[in-house]
Amino acid sequence: MKNILSFLFLSIGLSLSAQIGIKTVTPKAKLDVNGDVNLRNKLVVLNTTDNSLVQGTNGQILVSQGEGYPPIWKTLRIPEYEPNQFYLIFNNSFSDRTGVTFTGTQESTTASTRSASFVKGSDFSTFNNFKKITSLSQPFQVNSTESKTYFQFETVVHTNFPANAATDTSIDYACGIFVDDKLVNLRQGNIKASSASNTFLTHNQIGIASNLTKGTHNISVACSRLQSYNTNNATLGIGINVATNIDSFIAQSSLKVDVYEIPQVFNPILN
Repeated sequence: MKNILSFLFLSIGLSLSAQIGIKTVTPKAKLDVNGDVNLRNKLVVLNTTDNSLVQGTNGQILVSQGEGYPPIWKTLRIPEYEPNQFYLIFNNSFSDRTGVTFTGTQESTTASTRSASFVKGSDFSTFNNFKKITSLSQPFQVNSTESKTYFQFETVVHTNFPANAATDTSIDYACGIFVDDKLVNLRQGNIKASSASNTFLTHNQIGIASNLTKGTHNISVACSRLQSYNTNNATLGIGINVATNIDSFIAQSSLKVDVYEIPQVFNPILN
């Protein structure tokens, strides 16, 4: 009887430590199921911090922590995408206090041919005496062939006009938004003298580009002094103060970039 019991306990120990296969004679883990698994109740994992069993909450998934560590429950924060709907994929904003300045001798030669020169898609190299605002030149990412990219540029235009100058004392200027050095949006403006000295105004423009190619693109903003009226000595500042009635903080430029896409490619979940 003693020998029989010893053999029985030895058999039970071997079976408890052996690998078990269901629909397979060569199990590759302690429990290897070759087929469907139907759980009728809860699935729990070990919390190694306090040795408790955790069954997770609604909407959570099991995530591996690597070999030798138990999996943990995680909340997957990925929105549900609907077909043919645009979603905000990229969003960033930039600022610049350096700006650009122009003297009376730095006017663009395109002032008299604006309609022919300021054409959408034209290369930046063809824009005479346009200066880029340094810190607004930035990369952004597009991941889908169906996208809409919005740009919002805001700055302050400043001059050192004297007070009570002639009513027709003014300066024409222009600012363009470029993607990969190609023009996507341009706005012209005019700053006039007033009863106060050192006139300034706020300039705001919004541009859009549709269906840019997938990959990294570069955004830049460039401005120019186009033409002066009854003043050649005044300095024009865009995104920078040229007199002390305002400072560089007030005059600074900002640019916001939003990329809306119809999602097409998703990163796979790997083991």
